[in-house]
Amino acid sequence: MIVFLNDRFVDEKEAFIGISDLSIQRGFGIFDFFRTSNYVPLFIDDYFDRFFRSADYLHLDPRKTREDLRKIVFELVDKNRIPTSGFKIILTGGYSVDGFEPATPNLIITHQPAEISSEAKFEKGIAIILHEYLRDIPTAKSINYLMAIYLRDKLIAQKADDVLYFKDGCILEFPRSNVFIVTKDKTVVTPAENVLHGITRKKVLEIAGNKYKAEARAITLSELKAASEVFLTSTTKRILPVLKIDNVTVGNGEPGEITRSLYGSFRELEDEYCRKNPITF
Repeated sequence: MIVFLNDRFVDEKEAFIGISDLSIQRGFGIFDFFRTSNYVPLFIDDYFDRFFRSADYLHLDPRKTREDLRKIVFELVDKNRIPTSGFKIILTGGYSVDGFEPATPNLIITHQPAEISSEAKFEKGIAIILHEYLRDIPTAKSINYLMAIYLRDKLIAQKADDVLYFKDGCILEFPRSNVFIVTKDKTVVTPAENVLHGITRKKVLEIAGNKYKAEARAITLSELKAASEVFLTSTTKRILPVLKIDNVTVGNGEPGEITRSLYGSFRELEDEYCRKNPITF
């Protein structure tokens, strides 16, 4: 595959950064990730918005303008020709002179085939566990996934698919996804603060607001456990029902009516975006 490193397109086997980069020395950097459907980069402007916000939060020079990034992405689409793929834009802390002070960032854009959650995975749903943790600078999409990877063994031991973070009695987010609940009165709710504002989260909130009552606010653990439906949203997972929390069944143990409706509407939104933004070679 062809990737982009700083100012040039190179084969991924020839793309390297040095060991003094702060991403290696201190785990300092940001990234963003979006995917393509039938070659079309979905909701690309929303992802660019978030990328530049994250760079601003961590005081990193993005090195390229939005239009520069757009041209690079579409050139990679043309070079690699992968219909269903994932783009990762990484901005590192740069080659630090003392292992602590940020420098000129390295910009890395990778392009790889991507696996997207299927309808079968939607029907199966997932089981999750809870863990008290608040990410550093949660509104930035940083490269720091230390806790998420540390908890992998616990997930395996408890036969769970993912972990939901909470802090001070309120739920927050998954390591790579946002969370929603559906209350008994059919209100769709997602946490408002101390979370990364996912692009799929944004689209689902908009869809839900047109079909039901929808809110972004604090959600307590007790509300989570009393919810009639729970689901997560992410770029590659779309919408996945949460059917067990700490081995306690959610609702009737099947994808809920509102979750199913939102999933169908989100798939329609994807299809509409692709029709309006076709890729031709």
